[in-house]
Formats: sequence, structure tokens, C-alpha cells
Amino acid sequence: MSIAIVKDEASIPTTGPVAAAASARKRASIRKMIGSVLSAAEWLLGLASILLAMAVLSSIPIGQFLALGYLLEASGRVARTGRLRDGFIGVRMAARWGAIAVAGFLLWLPLYGMSIMAESARIIDPTGPIARWWEFALAALAAAFALHVSAALLRGGRFRDFIRPFNIIWLARRVFRGGIYSESRDRFWAAIVSVRLPYYFWLGLRGFLGAFLWLLIPLLLLAQGHRSTALGVLGGVLLALVVPFIPFLQVRFARDNRFRAFRELRPVRSAFRAAPIAFAVALAIHLLCSIPLYLLKIELIPRDLIFLEGLVFLLFIFPAHLIDGWAYARGLRHSTPRHWLARWLARLAVVPVVVAYVLVVFSSPHLGWHGIASLYEQHAFLLPVPFVTWKS
Repeated sequence: MSIAIVKDEASIPTTGPVAAAASARKRASIRKMIGSVLSAAEWLLGLASILLAMAVLSSIPIGQFLALGYLLEASGRVARTGRLRDGFIGVRMAARWGAIAVAGFLLWLPLYGMSIMAESARIIDPTGPIARWWEFALAALAAAFALHVSAALLRGGRFRDFIRPFNIIWLARRVFRGGIYSESRDRFWAAIVSVRLPYYFWLGLRGFLGAFLWLLIPLLLLAQGHRSTALGVLGGVLLALVVPFIPFLQVRFARDNRFRAFRELRPVRSAFRAAPIAFAVALAIHLLCSIPLYLLKIELIPRDLIFLEGLVFLLFIFPAHLIDGWAYARGLRHSTPRHWLARWLARLAVVPVVVAYVLVVFSSPHLGWHGIASLYEQHAFLLPVPFVTWKS
């Protein structure tokens, strides 16, 4: 006769090394989950900061080359590594600047509210004691705000640095210690240098010139289409012939950082033969993402909101540049060409997209606010938004 011994779960000890190890593992998993959520939030904040910064730059003629340079560098890095995540350049650094902006805005809100109260008191009784009190309180709060934010920036500019309660006391001690000016100057200069603005400007300028030289003759012929139908049709045909190569010539240029890459059609064709489907998908996405943006050129928007147009442009064009780099990387990864059937199917698949793009470009002088000048804007390959977009 066998006796089955059943151990009650309640009898398992809840203390001791086993329970302590389980509790430690649970706390570690919770900390890991919280860290992952915070890291993802930081990444999203950095991406939003980059897009907003490029949208602002896109509304400035010189800044447009910086935005184009960033887009080309992103596609070039993806082409070198084959990983899409490598195209999001400086996301963590941008998250720091975005956190500074968000924290500064939140701290500014009480100051804004107090300024409204002071203005109301000044309107009701300009020389009364209440108005003078509100003005004094506003000046004191503004001074405290400036000192608090300055101390937070000197302490590292992290979000938690802005919510420290004794920043002003820390700043006073740091001033008496000495060397704060030289330290802050060096850190600010290092942050500016790390952004590499001259590099992105030079890359964007050369990328613009290389693509513009390929587009110049077709666009000049298209511009004459209202005078001679034959010239307009010839320009459309030439544009359809060069459009499939320009995105990948720009990727090769950004990958190698050589202006001569714009003349190297043979390596681009070899990469296409090795990954025809990827090239067809990338080209279709690039052109299809640029077609709806022509609708934004029907009417000019107010000058103060021009960066919103640039933001919409970048939301479409940025992913297209990343996918171009990914397709080019796949073409370089494979050394042998694909089957001829796959290559021809890829060519035939992009024909309707290329034709649709050429038709949109051909009709853009009749839709856009700038008339024939809209032919030369070509935001799909040149600047993210046109030069002249402001109302006078």
C-alpha cells in the first residue's frame, strides 16, 4: 500500500534565499521593462525633435541644404550597413535637445500665466498696489526661471536636471568655485561641433547639384512644352529615363562621399540586377511618396506656418530615402544577378509609377502656385521644399 504525500503550496516558505532570489528577479524584470519603455520614449522624442528641426531648416534657403544633407547621409549609412536603424542619425542627441525644449516649456507655463494676471491687473488699475505687486512677482519669477534653467543646462540638460528643487543654490556654489564660464563655453562648443553642420551642408549642396544636372535638360524641355508639344513630350520621355537612376545615384554618392559617383551608372545597374525587386519597391515608394506633396503647392500657406509644410514633406521623403539605402545595400550584398525574369518583372512594375510621376510633374505648372518654376523644385530628389514659399 503506497501513500501519496501531497505538499500544500501554502506550506512553501515565503522567506529565505529562494524567495529572495525570486523577488530580486522580479524587481530586475520590472526595472528592465521600465528602462525599455523610457528608452523607447527617448528614441521617439529624438525622432520627433529631428523631424521638427529639419522642418524648420527646410523653411530657410540655407537650411534646406542641411536638411537634404541629413537625408542623404541617412540613406548612405543604410547603404553601408544594410540596417534601417542606422539611418536615424543622432536620435539620442536630439532627444536631449527635445527634453530641454519640453522641460523649458513646462517651466515657462507658470511664468506665462503670471504675465496674463499682471497684464489684467495693469489694465484694471495701472497705478494700483495690486498691479505693482503682480509686476514685482512676475519679475522675480522670471529671474528665478532664468537662473533655474541655466543651472539645469549646466548640470547636463537632462530632464531630471530641470526638476531638481535646488538648482539656484547649486548655481551659486558653482559660481563661487570658479571656472564655470570656460567649462560651459567648452561644452557648448563641443555640442555645436558634434552636430557637424558644415559636413551636412556640403553633402546636401553637392547632392543637390548632382541630381539637378541629371534633371536639367529634361526639365528645360518640359518647360517649353507650352510652346512646343514635341519638346514637352521629349522632356517627359527623358525625365522618365533618368528618374529611375537618380535616387540610387544619390545613395551611392552619399555612401562613398564622392561627387563623381553621379556619373557611375554601371555600379547602380549591377546593384539593380542583384536585387531587382528591392530596387523596384524602393523606387515605387520614393515616387509615390512624392506625388501627393504636389497638392501642397496649389496654394501658398502663411509665412509663420511654412515649417508645417516642410514637416509633411519630410514625413513622406525621409522613409523613402531610408528604403533607397536599404535596396542599394541588398544589391551590394548579392554578387550574382537574379534571374532575367525577375529583372524584367521589376522593370515593368515601375513603369506605371514612373509614368504617373512624369505626368504629375508635367501638369505641376498648371496646378502649382509658381507656374513653370514648380518644374524645377523636384522635392523628390532636390530640396525637401522649394526655395520660394513665403507670401510677401
